[in-house]
Amino acid sequence: MSLSFLILGAALAAGGALLMRRFTGFAAQKPADYATALPPFDIREVFSGPVLCEGVIFGPTGRVASRFTAEMNPVWQGDTCRMTEDFVYDSGATQAREWTLTLLPDGAIRAEAPDLAGTGGGRQQGGAAHLRYRLRLPQDAGGHVLDVVDWMYLAPNGTVVNRSQMRKFGFKVAELVATMRKVPA
Repeated sequence: MSLSFLILGAALAAGGALLMRRFTGFAAQKPADYATALPPFDIREVFSGPVLCEGVIFGPTGRVASRFTAEMNPVWQGDTCRMTEDFVYDSGATQAREWTLTLLPDGAIRAEAPDLAGTGGGRQQGGAAHLRYRLRLPQDAGGHVLDVVDWMYLAPNGTVVNRSQMRKFGFKVAELVATMRKVPA
């Protein structure tokens, strides 16, 4: 009988932890939470012209795993943006990425990139934008596919503060914090 209670208690604790994660904290945010936040986030304005990105990647233990800078070059044609990104990591490694972002009439965003497993999506609303997608890591990083949630918050001076969490099998394996700001003309 006591083993049954132990198993039941463990199952209830695990279920409670999953419910807490689902309804509180980073993963529970919704675009509507920022509907009245100012200044308004317009992805066409925020990502127009060259953008400098600086960030830190934290590993699963919460310690800094890597630091990077990136030059981002978005080019819009109508509601579709082709954005190239050139990363330089603190290890000296470099990485080139390319996104195609499409802004839909209702504020939804469709995200495509060669290293995504499928198509990502999200929304801009109020002072924030978010994306969800499945990222395939390079082979030299294991080739794993991670579930990524990006939140971008627009600061009053036009800087974007980006926070991303990467998960595998529901467990957080990395977190990224970065700033993105337009390169002065």
